[in-house]
Amino acid sequence: MTFLISTRHFEQSNGKARHKTALKLLLKAQENHLASLSDYRYVERALELHALDLVDKKKLSDRIHLHRELSGLNVSEASLFFQISHDDKPCDNPYLDIHIVLNQLRSAFNVGSILRTTEAQRLGSLYFEGITPKISNQKVQKTAMGCHDKVPCFDFTKDLTLPRPIIGLETAKEAVSIYDFTFPEKFTLILGNEEYGLSDEWLNQCDQIVTIPMWGFKNSLNVASAYAIAAYEIRKQHFLNSH
Repeated sequence: MTFLISTRHFEQSNGKARHKTALKLLLKAQENHLASLSDYRYVERALELHALDLVDKKKLSDRIHLHRELSGLNVSEASLFFQISHDDKPCDNPYLDIHIVLNQLRSAFNVGSILRTTEAQRLGSLYFEGITPKISNQKVQKTAMGCHDKVPCFDFTKDLTLPRPIIGLETAKEAVSIYDFTFPEKFTLILGNEEYGLSDEWLNQCDQIVTIPMWGFKNSLNVASAYAIAAYEIRKQHFLNSH
C-alpha cells in the first residue's frame, strides 16, 4: 500500500503531531479524496480509534474536534483547516424590506454573527457606519460562515434616505419591549456600539426605541445576541401577518 504520508515519521512523532496529521487527512478524506482516506484509515488504527463513518456528519464533526483538541490547536488555528457545512442549501427567498444600520460597531466577530443571522432570517439590508468592520475583513467572513457575500451590504453615508420609522434597539427607560411592539412591514433598525450603545445623533432621530426585557443582574446583552433575538421576533411577526 502506498501512503501519502511517511508512516515512519508518523510512528516516531508525538501524540499532538499525530492528531494534527490525522486532522489534515480527515479533512481531505471528507472531500472524497480517496488517497487521503486510505492514509486516514491507517492513522485511525494507529491511534486506536474506531472506523469512522464519514457520512454521519455529527460523528465526523466530533472526530474533527477530537483531533483538534488532542493536537493542541486552538479554535482560531483549527478554523484555518476547516469549515463544515451542515446541510446548507441554495436559497432564493427574498429579503424583507428592512434597513439595518450598524452604528460604529467595533467587533468583527459581532458583525460576522449579525451577517449570519440576517441571512438565516433573510431580514434585510445591512449598512456599515464609520469604524464598523466591513465584509472584506477576514474575521467578519470567518464568523459569517459563508454568508458575507449573500446579504445585501452597503456603506452608510449621511445622504442616504432611510425608510421610517427609525427604530433603535437599546436599553433606555422609554424603550418598549420588543414583545409588546408591532414591527411594521418596512422600517430602519439601528444597532449601537458594543460599549456606548446608540449614538446621541441616532437616538435623536429614532421614532421608537425597543428593548429586550431582562430579569437578571445584567441589564444588556451582546449586540449580536440582542440582534438575533430581535430578528427572530421580527420574522415571526412578519410570518404571522402574512398568513
